[in-house]
Amino acid sequence: MNVWKENILKDLKAGLLEYETVGGILMDIRKEFREGDEESTKVAELRMLEQEGKMIEEFVQEFRRAVRGSRYKGRPLVEKFKRGMNGTIRRKLMEAERLSLSIEQ
Repeated sequence: MNVWKENILKDLKAGLLEYETVGGILMDIRKEFREGDEESTKVAELRMLEQEGKMIEEFVQEFRRAVRGSRYKGRPLVEKFKRGMNGTIRRKLMEAERLSLSIEQ
């Protein structure tokens, strides 16, 4: 998105683009980014989602929101979830006697 934004700003400054209303630029933004389907967008969002300094409960809620519409299920979904988790928590889960087969576990 940053590359697109930079290109638009350069074109605006150079006078190559003009918008009479805010609605005009919003329409272009929607058109530009709607072209990728929702599933691809959700998969990309999941790929970039990380717990970082957030509490695990907050990360779980963000993950659940992002997973809606991605069509991920079962083991692949659990793997995406683990990859986004804080490393310490992930290690503890991997050292557990019973491996988690779902996010709820």
